[in-house]
Amino acid sequence: MQMEPFNEENKETTDLKQWGHPESVDEKRFKSRIIKPFLFTIIILLIILWEYHTLILTYAGNYLVLEHKPEKADLIVCLGGNNIERGLSVSDAYNADLAPLIYLSRPQVSDGYDVLEDKNVKYPEEADLLEMFLKDLKIPEKAVIRDDTYVENTFDEALLVKKEVVKRGFKSLVIITSPTHSRRAWRTYKKVFEGTDVKIYSLPSSYSKYNPENYWHERKYLKDVVLEYQKFLFYVLKYGI
Repeated sequence: MQMEPFNEENKETTDLKQWGHPESVDEKRFKSRIIKPFLFTIIILLIILWEYHTLILTYAGNYLVLEHKPEKADLIVCLGGNNIERGLSVSDAYNADLAPLIYLSRPQVSDGYDVLEDKNVKYPEEADLLEMFLKDLKIPEKAVIRDDTYVENTFDEALLVKKEVVKRGFKSLVIITSPTHSRRAWRTYKKVFEGTDVKIYSLPSSYSKYNPENYWHERKYLKDVVLEYQKFLFYVLKYGI
């Protein structure tokens, strides 16, 4: 009978077969102690979310909206985007004598706009449309302040507004934007105007159909809320608002 030659590798294999691998047993115990509580916690959280999802979603929707009691100011600032709902509220604020002047920024144009210009195709910019819209609402041209510098975001917009406010010696302004954008916009302006005595009031548009109580039933508004929280987090991390 031929015997298998003895070596350390054969001994190790024999020992493992006889006694098992102590580390693998410890790993199984470790996973059992970690995974079971983790799964239990996830299940409890899902139950809580399901039970209180309406309350949680409503709170999330309400938090984004910041509205101050309308106060007399030196300037109404119409933030770029959503021209109709914001423009209508700007018109109301002006006609209610909240401020004698309206500031309009110039949002960045869409890709391909330069191609249209090369082809001599006339296509109004967002700021041009808003200005024409306000004119049709009987807002006098002398009441509108235009800045032709392109802005890409709310922070850049606030920097330009600050330059105008400091230059003219204004002490207060009303910012008008969409409801879901209002808290981030106000906090952004507060950050930019930090160290000044300029008062900033937030007045979300009343013409938006956004409803914090049921926005998740409509894809448009659910998308707005999700996107706004992403932007909010970005602004907190980048600008410290």
